[in-house]
Amino acid sequence: MSAHQLLLVDGSSYLYRAFHAMPDLRNSAGEPTGAIYGMVNMMRRARAEIGADHIACVFDAKGKTFREDLYPEYKAHRSPMPEDLVAQIEPIHEVVKALGWPVLMISGVEADDVIGTLARQAAEMGWSTVISTGDKDLAQLVNDKVTLVNTMTNEKLDRTGVVAKFGVPPERIVDYLAIIGDSVDNVPGVHKAGPKTANKWLAEYGDLDQLIAHACEIKGVVGDNLRASLDWLPKAKELLTVKLDCDLNPHIGSLHDLHAKPEDPSQLRALFERYAFKSWLKELDAKSVSTPTSQSATNHSDAPVLQEPLSQESQAPSKSEIARDYTCVTTQEVFEQWLQKIEHATLTCIDTETTSLDALQAELVGISLSVEEGKACYIPVAHRTGEEQLERNWVLARLKPWLENPEAKKLGQNLKYDIHVFGNYQIQVQGVEHDTLLESYVLESHLSHSMDNLAQRHLGVKTIQYEEVCGKGVHQIGFDQVDLKTATEYAAEDADITLRLHHHLWPQLERMPSLRYVYEQIEMPAMRVLGIMENNGITIDREKLAIQGQEVGKKLLILEKEIHQLAGQPFNIQSPKQIGEILFGQLQLPVVKKTPSGAPSTDEEVLQKLAEDFPLPARILDYRSLAKLMSTYIEKLPRMINPKTGRVHTNYAQAVAVTGRLASNDPNLQNIPVRTEEGRRIREAFVPQAGYRLVSADYSQIELRIMAHIAEDENLLAAFKAGKDIHQATAAEIFAIPLEQVSSEQRRYAKVINFGLIYGMSAYGLASNLKIERAAAQQYIAKYFERYPGVAQYMERTREEARTNGYVETVFGRRLWLPDIKANGPKRQGAERAAINAPMQGTAADLIKLAMVAVQNWLEQEQLKTRMLLQVHDELVFEAPPDELEHLKSSLPQLMGSIAELKVPLIVSIGVGDNWEEAH
Repeated sequence: MSAHQLLLVDGSSYLYRAFHAMPDLRNSAGEPTGAIYGMVNMMRRARAEIGADHIACVFDAKGKTFREDLYPEYKAHRSPMPEDLVAQIEPIHEVVKALGWPVLMISGVEADDVIGTLARQAAEMGWSTVISTGDKDLAQLVNDKVTLVNTMTNEKLDRTGVVAKFGVPPERIVDYLAIIGDSVDNVPGVHKAGPKTANKWLAEYGDLDQLIAHACEIKGVVGDNLRASLDWLPKAKELLTVKLDCDLNPHIGSLHDLHAKPEDPSQLRALFERYAFKSWLKELDAKSVSTPTSQSATNHSDAPVLQEPLSQESQAPSKSEIARDYTCVTTQEVFEQWLQKIEHATLTCIDTETTSLDALQAELVGISLSVEEGKACYIPVAHRTGEEQLERNWVLARLKPWLENPEAKKLGQNLKYDIHVFGNYQIQVQGVEHDTLLESYVLESHLSHSMDNLAQRHLGVKTIQYEEVCGKGVHQIGFDQVDLKTATEYAAEDADITLRLHHHLWPQLERMPSLRYVYEQIEMPAMRVLGIMENNGITIDREKLAIQGQEVGKKLLILEKEIHQLAGQPFNIQSPKQIGEILFGQLQLPVVKKTPSGAPSTDEEVLQKLAEDFPLPARILDYRSLAKLMSTYIEKLPRMINPKTGRVHTNYAQAVAVTGRLASNDPNLQNIPVRTEEGRRIREAFVPQAGYRLVSADYSQIELRIMAHIAEDENLLAAFKAGKDIHQATAAEIFAIPLEQVSSEQRRYAKVINFGLIYGMSAYGLASNLKIERAAAQQYIAKYFERYPGVAQYMERTREEARTNGYVETVFGRRLWLPDIKANGPKRQGAERAAINAPMQGTAADLIKLAMVAVQNWLEQEQLKTRMLLQVHDELVFEAPPDELEHLKSSLPQLMGSIAELKVPLIVSIGVGDNWEEAH
């Protein structure tokens, strides 16, 4: 190995990663400093870990490059650099130089080309080169003398590593990229050709030139797509090829000019003082100026290891440098000062403290406000501690004009709850602009969205926990019993931290148009509609439930007797341990699987498997189903009727499911087991108010239609466009018979296959579901894919995208994260199945939310008395007066069916009845 080693840092890649990884740090002058802070961390870390004797940091220069001349659309889709990052570019250049790094920017070429040229020159001189970057394009430079490292992920790519990661050697990376395209730089590839296709073609034909020469041999849609790209591919390759012959004069005379220099303490001091990096300043004071080079290898207290944003639950750097100024507002004079602040603020964070988690029954205890980071107030209005505080009605009367002013922009964390609380006092909150719960949900759906977790993850701040203030368990007190000093520290922090989180999360959404669309056009409007639906609630027929309770109770007694007879003795049917003793001890049934402790499992999956051959497990399953129905709905629903409204009000959790689906809680109205007669009868107890009817509007086969749209399979699209029964049409395709000859049994098979495959069902799963041999199930799947090849291509393409990106997307751009996609074994297989279904389930969730928003806006514009009550997966339930029914029947299918333009029609079925089951 040569005595010399060259370390080249892709500065343009580094600065973006530093900007996105860091919170919104600012100095006292309000200047953004997060990217500067991150660059110092990263540059010091790279130098300490790699230890090269020659180094350089290469940035993109301003202005166009030869690639824009070659292809004007090159990088055209990139969002403009955020203003806060633009403001930090020059300081970053200064601080990198002060850290001892030569800085290079060459006009007319990109940083990649400069890096490529330097790496070539170093190799010619016998030097080894390490390139620190996160850019996959630079993998083409790897050879015996050049290695890539990614200090953010600790990934190291030599020649073997490139082949392992991309499936091709470094000299074929450009061919590989030309085929799959580069969406970041807006360089199109071959339509629908992913990494596996590229690997297959290059393995078979050798290189891109040979592939082009033999394009006529490749069959199917992907072959047609290749032939349609033949004129473009050479240009794509030229755009993606890194230049190795840039003119570096007069920037450097030779590589020896890039020797590593010591850090410049005086320059660093000036920069650290300006940008308020206090602990680094203390470090400079503590170190001897005579040994500056030792600083570059130090594990700095200001330099935590940065992680990729939005995908790691790592602790962010502390923002403790932001001083806290929290005020407890107990006089009218101070209140009026804060009222003036929020009336003149561009955005105000608001939060409430109450007596209950049930928003519709919660009483207001206090309000916290913040308009500036580090500054907040708490206005106590109902503490029972004997301390002076303002009267609640007076405070609400003074705040009401501002709360109901749509021009007064408001921010919060889970504002739907706070809106309900103010609604309890006849205040209709307007001007809701942002919600950090939903910002986090759209950006990182797979992680926790609680304010405490967000603060730790993004701000490095450990917030005060509710239990620290109110205690735990039986000793927990209500917030109205907390003293005002403690309450202020807790409540004002909530408003302050929420504002700071918004300043961190919102810029990230602004940089990603698709996610911003999901946030602004789907989630925020849906929040308002969900609040209206929760307020509306639905009426429950107590008498009907009581009658059902008696009937189910009798069935449970009969089942219990039958179960005890089959077991040969009485036992507690609710006890898994006793069930295990009966099934596996006394009756010696086969053990399907074991619990972590080693005992035979008696979970539902095991009982279902055993029920195929033995009657006792089947009866136990029946008993469990009925017992759950009794406890969850028949007995519980009457107790959940709100005494003020006489109706049941579910809560829709908006930020739970990765796919964007809503979750219904207290009571859960989305999981009523409607496959059983008893379950369907539960819905008979949901009735309209007197003189009204219930209306159900249900999207027909929505996920299958979305699959047809996404997969673009010609046969599937044609079946839907022709209005055919899709299961009948699928049966006709699979069994190769005319449509009119399809039997009910064949249609049932096709239905299971249709729905099974969109959930990633395997041949084993299909065989189990249809109770047929696995070989037969495999044959059905093969025939399905033979008739619908676009579906098979979609599935393979989606798996590849999921593995590459760590997420898949809905039609509307929602990102569905899959943390286990690169795991081993069952976890990865589960993630791959989820990857196939998630775009369909997620798109369906987006559609129903868009429909809810559109329908609610329409109801308000038409000034109808009809009210939207429930959302259950693909169904909306309304309560309507008889004279509006015809209007609804004619308008809802059109309105909901035109919510988005898909390649297949969206069909909405309408039902009307005197209860939910009848309407559905």
